[in-house]
Amino acid sequence: MEGEKEKWYLDPTKRHEFVFLFDVRDGNPNGDPDAGNLPRVDPETMHGLVTDVALKRKVRDYVALTRQGQAGFEIFVQSKVALNRLILEGFEEAGIEPVSITLNEGQMANEELLEYLDGLTEAGFSRDGETLYYSGQATKEKDIAKLLGVEEEAAEPFRKELRALAKNLERAVKGRKIGDEDREKAKTKLQERFFDVRMFGAVLSTGLNAGQVRGPVQLTFARSVDPVAPLEFSITRVAITKEEDRARKETEMGRKPLVPYGLYRAHGFFNPFLAEKTGVSKEDLKVFWEALANLFELDRSAARGEMAVRGLAVFSHEDPKGNAPAHRLFGLIQVERREGVGVPRAFTDYRVRAPKEGSLEDHGLTGVYLKWLVPPEGLEDLP
Repeated sequence: MEGEKEKWYLDPTKRHEFVFLFDVRDGNPNGDPDAGNLPRVDPETMHGLVTDVALKRKVRDYVALTRQGQAGFEIFVQSKVALNRLILEGFEEAGIEPVSITLNEGQMANEELLEYLDGLTEAGFSRDGETLYYSGQATKEKDIAKLLGVEEEAAEPFRKELRALAKNLERAVKGRKIGDEDREKAKTKLQERFFDVRMFGAVLSTGLNAGQVRGPVQLTFARSVDPVAPLEFSITRVAITKEEDRARKETEMGRKPLVPYGLYRAHGFFNPFLAEKTGVSKEDLKVFWEALANLFELDRSAARGEMAVRGLAVFSHEDPKGNAPAHRLFGLIQVERREGVGVPRAFTDYRVRAPKEGSLEDHGLTGVYLKWLVPPEGLEDLP
């Protein structure tokens, strides 16, 4: 029975919470664009912050790199292909041909019109090059024209063109429209294809409307255990940007922001009921834990200095609804500065205490199992 519990963390039908510890030395773990790319901090306490979005990005990048070409492990949120194109492909894979018309040369040459059409995604329109796709429910010209915003003030410069498009779309519809069942089929195809849609969810309504997916995995911001000291250093480089500047200078100045040292802690949650809806498998969970455990190993950067995963603990519940509140479980993992340490400059300046790996019945938590996927160095037992 104990051996079975050790594998609970791989079971997508169970609820999981996890604690994730990582540190940075002489690097910028997450720059703030509103502060000149300085490391993010809580201005009241000066604790360092790393956003959940940044952590998810690293998970996506790890999976994209290590599972390249593997079916079902493509990444939806990426820069290579526009999201609306991927949503369209989801409809096509589901065997649903969206209503579409081809814009003429004059319409393609009108940049203002194209920009206007690109802003109508919420109304059910999506443009890919010269093709305008329509996924709305209206079938009559006047109703389609209303969706195109013909009477809106912003449509004044090209109202005639919009009316012509509405007329062409009415001909293209011919009683065909994308219903809720079709949207669900397209969403299912996208969930099957993309790892991050299954795990993190996605907004699939930016072009052809395939709805929204609530992901079973959620992460908090990572917050440093102690306040950090964001620094910024001046640097020089011999590469000159502009040709005209070469005659008057041999170097150019730059800035490099960093944190001398910081230990960060993030919390995460896995909802089995949402996982069932998105089709999360045992393999998906395995890949997710693998990505977290190796988050920085394939993501080195001079800007981020030395970053390392210092601990990854997973609490798994026997009951899918949970056997204990998440905050109580998180409280069992205690991270604190060692006595006599002034300003922490290494992971060894901290002590991590937690219950022994295994059942937490001795702590009054029946039905919860603790698994360390990355045990911290020097981990101490919590009485």
